[in-house]
Amino acid sequence: MPRAIGASARNQNYKGYGLSKGKEREQRASIRFKTTLMNTLMDVLRHRPGWVEVKDEGEWDFYWCDVSWLRENFDHTYMDEHVRISHFRNHYELTRKNYMVKNLKRFRKQLEREAGKLEAAKCDFFPKTFEMPCEYHLFVEEFRKNPGITWIMKPVARSQGKGIFLFRKLKDIMDWRKGTAGKKLTSLEAQQARSAVNPSGSHDSRCSDDQKEEIPVENYVAQRYIENPYLIGGRKFDLRVYVLVMSYIPLRAWLYRDGFARFSNTRFTLSSIDDQYVHLTNVAVQKTSPDYHPKKGCKWMLQRFRQYLASKHGPEAVESLFSDMDNIFIKSLQSVQKVIISDKHCFELYGYDILIDQDLKPWLLEVNASPSLTASSQEDYELKTCLLEDTLHIVDMEARLTGREKRVGRL
Repeated sequence: MPRAIGASARNQNYKGYGLSKGKEREQRASIRFKTTLMNTLMDVLRHRPGWVEVKDEGEWDFYWCDVSWLRENFDHTYMDEHVRISHFRNHYELTRKNYMVKNLKRFRKQLEREAGKLEAAKCDFFPKTFEMPCEYHLFVEEFRKNPGITWIMKPVARSQGKGIFLFRKLKDIMDWRKGTAGKKLTSLEAQQARSAVNPSGSHDSRCSDDQKEEIPVENYVAQRYIENPYLIGGRKFDLRVYVLVMSYIPLRAWLYRDGFARFSNTRFTLSSIDDQYVHLTNVAVQKTSPDYHPKKGCKWMLQRFRQYLASKHGPEAVESLFSDMDNIFIKSLQSVQKVIISDKHCFELYGYDILIDQDLKPWLLEVNASPSLTASSQEDYELKTCLLEDTLHIVDMEARLTGREKRVGRL
């Protein structure tokens, strides 16, 4: 997927990768939209000229749907040429933690066979990861090779920091294993887990949830914890970066040039691995901290972060870091290019979570299919409304673009 360069509008927000001229579509004066999200998205859609909200069972041209609607209705819904919806049918190949790692590992092996070890090494941007419980014995073997290091356990299909814990002793993971053996999820957890299940069954059934009313033990990933994160003011943070994919075949993706760093409210230490406020940067976790200030929040805009790094390490180091992040976006999308069901009606706005270590190496933590569009501050509101406006420009329901644009957006 070649990087699109040479665009004249350097101040614009979306940067394109792998672009090609699209099929001409008839310009439309009125767009009927539908969504169930009552946040910045609804504000943007309602204020977009010529767009009209459709409720209940009315016909629509554009639907920012949730993944449960997609799973239940996509295969039974006829869509005209111009219709667009906000997810690919099996988006979870990239956004479910265990599938993402499987696809990246497979892609790395493919690159090593076809292009050599140097090219394959460009995929070394995710921590060593094992799926639990099906790779438990492989994990134990690795664990015993490196005693004393910290690991993190994450449920494969949950978000907002739910169910995550850190550990250093095999006893902790054995307690988890015993505690979940034969356990059934609650109905709410089961519904959330089912929303990310692969209906095609293309993955090993031993490592994926089934679709019955009661789902057996919840799958986790055990991942080597990054023990040397880059700190600002003694606090850990990660980056949320947005990537819009319009097509997988051919691969056409856009990188949003703005985003934010999410900080913990508590100074970082490895001596207290049970304190979520130290180790998890999710806003949903941090806003429950006693030290959280709603007006102040816990975010920096990406431009402020870049300026801070440039002042500490120089502009060349910052350019190298962001180039390495571009590589993460490109390689991760390429890793699922052949397995995602590409459909002309679908697009996807992904939220990438990136951790930077003390060597300014970026690590991919996860990719979100439904990144939060609820604003936590006025600055956050402005970022997300601009993000969504520019996303709609690229989705281009009005058929205004030529298909040759390299950058789209405003300041």
